[in-house]
This record gives sequence, C-alpha cells and structure tokens, in this order.
Amino acid sequence: MANLFINQAKQYAEGRPDYPPELFHFIASKTPEHDLAWDVGTGNGQAARSLGEIYKNVIATDTSPTQLEFAEKLPNIRYQQTSPVMTMAELEKKVGPESSVDLVTIAQAMHWFDLPVFYEQVKWVLKRPHGVIAAWCYTTPEVSDSIDKIFLKYYRNPYWDPQRKLVDDKYASIDFPFELVNGAESTGPFEFEFAIQRLMDLEDYFTYLRSWSAYDKAKQKGVELLSDDVVEDFKRAWSEDGNYGQKLVKYPVYLRIGKVGL
Repeated sequence: MANLFINQAKQYAEGRPDYPPELFHFIASKTPEHDLAWDVGTGNGQAARSLGEIYKNVIATDTSPTQLEFAEKLPNIRYQQTSPVMTMAELEKKVGPESSVDLVTIAQAMHWFDLPVFYEQVKWVLKRPHGVIAAWCYTTPEVSDSIDKIFLKYYRNPYWDPQRKLVDDKYASIDFPFELVNGAESTGPFEFEFAIQRLMDLEDYFTYLRSWSAYDKAKQKGVELLSDDVVEDFKRAWSEDGNYGQKLVKYPVYLRIGKVGL
C-alpha cells in the first residue's frame, strides 16, 4: 500500500468526500471509553479529524509521507508514518502498548491490508474485551441516472487492482474475525443510514475521479481515462437539467464493526 495515491495526493485531499458525523457518533457509542483511537491508513486525515472531536487522543498512521503532508494538524491528533507491515515493536512505539486503544478505524482502506497480520496487531492493541474495530467503505457516487450511466462506463476499466472487488462487494466477503458489539445481530456489512453527501460542481467531480488508484495506474501506462470524449459526455449529462453548477453527490457507506472480546 506504500506507493498508492502518492502521485495524486493533492487530488485525493481535494476530491475525496468527508464522512458523515453520524457515522463517528454511532461507532463511538460502542466503545465504553473515549481515550484513544487509532485511525489506520489515514491518508490526509479525513476520519482522524472527526475522531478527534470525540476521542481525547487520536493516532493516525499511513505508509505514505506524501499523503500525511496534506493532513490538517490538530493538537490531539498525532500523525505517524509507518512501515508497510509494522513489527510489533513498531506498533508499540508508534501506536501504543498492549490493550491500550479503545477504537481502531479503517476508512476506505482495509481492502489494501495484509489482513492476517493486521488483525493480529488489532487484537493485541485493543482494550479487552470491549475495544472496537470499525472499517467502512463507500461505493460508487450517485448523481442522476444519466450521469451515473456515463460514470459506470468510466468506472469499468481494466486498471483497478484486484482488491477493489472487496469494495464493489461492500466488504461482505472480507474476513472479519471479531465479536458482535452491543445491540448488533452481526458484524455487517451494514448500509449506514446516513450516506456521504457532498455538493460538487463538475470540476470537483473530475477531481474525485482523478484521485482514483486506477486513474493513476492508467496514466502511468499512457492512458487518459478522462479523455476529451468522456469529458464531453459528462458535460452534456451534467447540464441536461439546465443546472450547470453544483449537484448533490451521494456515496453509500457500508460498515463492518466488531469488538475484540476476551
């Protein structure tokens, strides 16, 4: 994961949508204490910022120093660059000792992880028995039928890494060996009640599309996914209702949540 999103870190920071506050309040309601949260694969700190409003301290880690450069610096958030696969010694040094973390979050990133290694670290660092892990992904944006139809043609390209299929599957097939949190009948995935919503004009929308790993991969192979023809198709669809400005873009959110147990 170390080299992902390096070339488009600026577009990632500008183009990726923020997560709804209700998501963090729901997750936080499952942890008895709110002392320390660890946000893994934090990127530019989108989730860490919201966690910092609820938890006393947040440790936000990423393998990419380029991504971390775009993270907003706040007094109770500590950003740490880590190795692609941390040793237990590095985990203790940069995150915390055994059974010290109330919550581990992974926002739109867990499909890139070496899950057996990662889960071993999560189970070691979470407070037993009620420490919580919450991982979520959001799927393709929804604007209007005509725009979404063009989007799907753009989205179905051969440059996605295989891990992306886990997002398309809404994390339903991802291994998740944790116990149920209070009040839950399963560990998910749950389609979260509050979808991500963002007002975007067409240039904002294009910035989001350029933030994809598939876009960067295609670019490196000399292929421009946002070709002139594709751009023109999007322009026509965007303005067909007479509104050339901002539109409400929705991203469905799917959550896996569980606790470490005894």
